[in-house]
Amino acid sequence: MKEKIRRLNSCLFLVTIIVYISGCIGQQNQSANDSNDTTIVKVHTNNSIDQTVANQAKEKIIKEEEVSAVKAVNTDKELLMAIKVDQFHRFQLKKIKKNVKMDVEKAYPDYKVLVSTDQKIYWELERLEEKLQKDKTKKKTLQKEFNNIQNLMREKA
Repeated sequence: MKEKIRRLNSCLFLVTIIVYISGCIGQQNQSANDSNDTTIVKVHTNNSIDQTVANQAKEKIIKEEEVSAVKAVNTDKELLMAIKVDQFHRFQLKKIKKNVKMDVEKAYPDYKVLVSTDQKIYWELERLEEKLQKDKTKKKTLQKEFNNIQNLMREKA
């Protein structure tokens, strides 16, 4: 009877180890697939709203390993950015946000740079980028929506 219990315990131990190892391998494969999905959409407009600063800033920031996605929109003197951070790096959100802001401010000293890691701000900037891409936005409405997003950022702070 004792022998059967020992065999059962050792079998359960082996099954537990196998399940644990296969779970770790599956997690590594999934995180590798997630990190390959880093694409940015450059906003091109036909009207007088120039988004080259935002596009260049997105290219610069997406190269950082902690950042998985970035959205950005600029006006004449301001640049709004929202970044998504990989799950593992979320413990260092403040540090990453500060580094991103410093990098962009160094590259564009003439612009007032605002960076957010908030999901809602990311969605709002994504929506605004889509409007700009479709040329459905004029300079006045861009400034109005830009100010609305800034107000949302202040509420979160």
